[in-house]
Amino acid sequence: MSELNSTSAALLGLLHDGPMTGGQLVAAVAERFGGFFSVTRSQVYRELPALAQNGLLRLGKQGPRSSQQYVITAAGKRAFKAWLNSEPGPDNLRSPLVLRLAYAGSLTARQRRGLVEAARPDAAARLDAAKQDAKAAEDPYTKAVADFAVAHSRALLKLLDTVPTD
Repeated sequence: MSELNSTSAALLGLLHDGPMTGGQLVAAVAERFGGFFSVTRSQVYRELPALAQNGLLRLGKQGPRSSQQYVITAAGKRAFKAWLNSEPGPDNLRSPLVLRLAYAGSLTARQRRGLVEAARPDAAARLDAAKQDAKAAEDPYTKAVADFAVAHSRALLKLLDTVPTD
């Protein structure tokens, strides 16, 4: 594997905490990165065999219902460290909601109101969760990222407040 993609790097980073199954990794991604980086179940299950084939992971214990643990290898740790030290490239926001809001002028006032009103509860819940994560953060790096999630959630709510709905 010549260069890690962000999904592979996220998985390798999580596996530094110990062996995990694909399902555990999916849950860990949502819990740890949900405010700023999403990974689908299919992405996780596509990346794991490729990482193992390239020697960055090895198979661990077989779990219940044929679940398979994965363990990071020394090569995986080196690849992760190299990824951390590489140029991150452009940082793009990929939000289906923001994309819809960018085109909200094509909607009727009623449709715009519906879009904004439907999005507001989720955005408020994300803000509450981000605040809890920031409060619970123990190390300065997790705290900094959690504070970003709070600011991002606040910005989304402000965007929803500024979209003309009439």
